[in-house]
Amino acid sequence: MQHYSDRYSDDTYEYRHVILPKGLLKLIPADYFQPDGQVLRLLTDSEWRGIGTPRSLPLPVGFATDFLRYGMKQIGIQQSLGWSHFECHAPEPHILLFRREKDYQAKYPNGKPQ
Repeated sequence: MQHYSDRYSDDTYEYRHVILPKGLLKLIPADYFQPDGQVLRLLTDSEWRGIGTPRSLPLPVGFATDFLRYGMKQIGIQQSLGWSHFECHAPEPHILLFRREKDYQAKYPNGKPQ
């Protein structure tokens, strides 16, 4: 199961990181990684929200085992609106760094800027 950090902020953004189980990396489609195949590229909203769902076939070897171990409801990244994947850290590719505009929910109560 993934772990969500507490939120922290500076004058412009609030931040959090999501730590995925290391075994989940093998379930992430290859095209989500940089060309060297070791580090995730910056993912779109729909891509990171879909991590852990079987969006592409064929499924990787061991998928059924990982499906049973993690459970699909537990491995998708779930966050409120406004978060963007803004950085990848090569030594720990299972940690995704996110940020959003500070006070986003108060500024955009309907979810997105007009």
